[in-house]
Amino acid sequence: MRLTVIGHNTILIEMAGQRMLTDPFFGTWGNPVYARLSPPALPREALQDVDLVLVSHTHWDHIDSDYLRGLPEEIPTLVPWQSGWEARLQGARRVQGMHPWQTFRRGEVAVTAVPALHWAFTLGYVIEGEGRSIYFAGDTFYIPAMQEIGRRFRIDVALIPVTTFRPPMTMGEKSAVRAIQAIRPRVVVPIHLAVQPRMPWLRTGHSVTGFERRIRAAGLDTPVMRLENGEAWDGLPAPEK
Repeated sequence: MRLTVIGHNTILIEMAGQRMLTDPFFGTWGNPVYARLSPPALPREALQDVDLVLVSHTHWDHIDSDYLRGLPEEIPTLVPWQSGWEARLQGARRVQGMHPWQTFRRGEVAVTAVPALHWAFTLGYVIEGEGRSIYFAGDTFYIPAMQEIGRRFRIDVALIPVTTFRPPMTMGEKSAVRAIQAIRPRVVVPIHLAVQPRMPWLRTGHSVTGFERRIRAAGLDTPVMRLENGEAWDGLPAPEK
């Protein structure tokens, strides 16, 4: 099992013989309001051989139309069920609309959509295989349903946003700590770190370092694994017996 950070929320997850890509975003500039801080580690063309694409929501920095149009027709793209039409407009051809708690299986991997809350139709995903599980939060605020996620799954790795902007777009430092308390992952990997408002007054002081300080202040010993663009990590915790 291996995680490779392509950039922002785009993570290549290799598990049980399947290659899965989350929230594909390969733009290098951003948009008029948000700048991209670092380019993706790999170009679109280098990641066309995946087996599954997971889209949490269809905001501009989470779905890439040029990438989806280049995928082989048989590759499924999982999206919130309300956004299936938009994913098709963006170029996805085999769209699987997902409802919360619905499970999609491919090979030896099970992907379960879980509730999330954002300024769009959105989902998170729990990916299970090889006796391990990864929670990909996408963009979300803290919600009570995270306690249910923690009850239903033994999460080994949580991929969650830990910083936010003005107005709030995702969990910030405090709410990310609440999420960790609810989900109880064995390791946290911060995501959603590659864009920043162009106007300084829209920025906050939230950071991964601040999140780590709050984790320790809350009495939690959950390791925080910082992964840079292009960095791969296969040191995931061994399956619990």
